[in-house]
Order: sequence, then C-alpha cells, then structure tokens
Amino acid sequence: MVRYVINEHWPYYHYDDLGKSSDWLERKLGRLYFRLSNWRQPKVVESDGYHEYFQAGCKDLVFGPSSEMVRLDVNDSDYHKKLLSIYNKVEDNTVLIIEGINRNKRFWQSVKEDDRTSITFDLYYCGIVLFDKKRHKMNYVINF
Repeated sequence: MVRYVINEHWPYYHYDDLGKSSDWLERKLGRLYFRLSNWRQPKVVESDGYHEYFQAGCKDLVFGPSSEMVRLDVNDSDYHKKLLSIYNKVEDNTVLIIEGINRNKRFWQSVKEDDRTSITFDLYYCGIVLFDKKRHKMNYVINF
C-alpha cells in the first residue's frame, strides 16, 4: 500500500491527461486519489470533487452515497455530522479519505483513536483510514 499506492513516483497512465489546469497540491492529491481508485476498484465513490481522477482509476465507478470509498473535507461546515454518518455504514473494505487534517489536528487525533478505525495513514495534507478489523490498529505517518 505505502510503496505502490501512496508513494508511487513512476508515472501512471492518464497522468498527462489529468489536472492540467490545477495547482501542484490539487494535482498531487488527485494523483493519489487516482491510485487509490485504481487499487481498490470501487463501484461507488462519495466525493464532492476530484471526479476525473477517481474516474480515471476505475472506469466503471459512479458517484453517490457510498460505503466503499469516501472523501471528506474538513473545510465543509458539517464534516463532523458527515463523519458520524460514514461511521454508521463502514465495512471492512471501506476507504475513508479525510482532506485537510493538517488544519484540524484535534479532529484527526479523534479519528485515529476511534475504536472503529484500524489503520490510518497521516500524509499531512490528507489522511487515509481503513476499517479492516482483521488488522491490528496502527497509525503511519508518511512523508508524502
């Protein structure tokens, strides 16, 4: 996961086609979301942005309410409420992406400590949360 999805530096297919007009951080996060979508191959993604990146990683996906892959931004006014609704529908294969964890460290700490989460990846600009209960609870801080 860390080597081939999060920190992959080799150019993937579609990199040249994606994010030509976006800034460096949007491109960097978008490429990560593309690799996550390519890795997990979700049927439905819940996200209010980055649609072209998710779609490039998995052609058959649709956007809407999902328990497979969810992107949450802490800039949204009701992100706490959204997180609680996500917690109510998580499964072992759910991937939660929380964007903006560097702006709200207390919120990120509460996510890491929650009993429902198992593995978290702190990438500074965003966090990735996995809910697979077969794995030991662990937090990774990665220089992304």
